[in-house]
Amino acid sequence: MRVHLCGVRGSTPAVGPSFAGVGGHTSCVAVAHDDEVAPRLLLDAGTGLRTVSMQLAGEPFRGTILLGHLHWDHVQGLPFFRSGDRPDATVRMLVPEQGVPAIDLLSQTMSPPAFPIGPRDLRGAWTFESIDEGQHSIEGFTVLAREIPHKGGRTFGYRISDDHSSIAYLSDHGPAGVLGPGPDGFGPYHEAALALCDGVDLLIHDAQYTASELPARVDFGHSAVDYPVELARRAGAATVLLFHHDPERTDGEVAAIEEGFQATAGVRVEAAREGSTYQLGTPPSC
Repeated sequence: MRVHLCGVRGSTPAVGPSFAGVGGHTSCVAVAHDDEVAPRLLLDAGTGLRTVSMQLAGEPFRGTILLGHLHWDHVQGLPFFRSGDRPDATVRMLVPEQGVPAIDLLSQTMSPPAFPIGPRDLRGAWTFESIDEGQHSIEGFTVLAREIPHKGGRTFGYRISDDHSSIAYLSDHGPAGVLGPGPDGFGPYHEAALALCDGVDLLIHDAQYTASELPARVDFGHSAVDYPVELARRAGAATVLLFHHDPERTDGEVAAIEEGFQATAGVRVEAAREGSTYQLGTPPSC
C-alpha cells in the first residue's frame, strides 16, 4: 500500500513562506495499491485534492472519494478536482450516513448562491452514496468505518487494509469535548478509536492543538497532539502521523512539536507534511 499526503492542514488553508514546508492545503490523502501507479481511494476532498490531478499526469480519476465528514475544509477541493471533473472520469463519493441523501448533504455547501455549480454539475460519471459503520470492500481495500466524536455532524474514522498492511485515518477527532477528559485530560481512549488503530502500520490522526491550547478549545472538536501519540502506543500502531495542523502553526512550530515526541517509547512520531509518500514497510520519501 502506498499513501501520499496531498493536504495536511486543518480548518482553512495556510498561505505564506512560514507554512510552505509543512504545506497549506487541507485534508486529502491518496491511497494506491502496491502494483498500481494511480491512486484509486482518496480520503477526504479538501483543497489538497487539487494535487491529485498532478499525480495522475493528465489521466482521469477512476475511483472512490471517502469522506470522514462534511466540514468545509474536507470538501472544498471537489469543484477544483480537474481529474474528476472531466467526461471520462468515474468517481464514487461516499459520505457518512446521516439520514439524508448524500447528494443533498453535499449540495448544502456546493450550490448557488454559495457556489456557482452543484455536485450534479461535475462532469464524468459521479455517484453519491452514504456509508455506515461496519466493514466494507472499497477499491480492493478492506475498510472498517467507525463513528468517532467530532463536533458538528456525524464523523467517521477509517481503517484501510490490504493483504499485508494497514492504516488508520482519524482526521478530525475530539474525544475530550464529547466524552470527557479521560485518564490524562486529552479524552478517553475509547473502543472505536482503539479498534480502528489496533496494530496499524500508520496512524494518521488529528493533532491540531498543543496540550496547553486544548483547555480553551476543547469544544472545537479536535485533539491535542499528546492524544494520538498515546492512542498509538496503546493500540500498538507502528507510526503516528500528526495531521490536521492548525492553520496558524508555522513550519518551525510543527517541527518543534515533532521533535518533542521523538523519544516516545514504543511508537514512531512524525509530523504529516504535504507531498510525503509512505510505502508501508519502507522509509518515507518526499
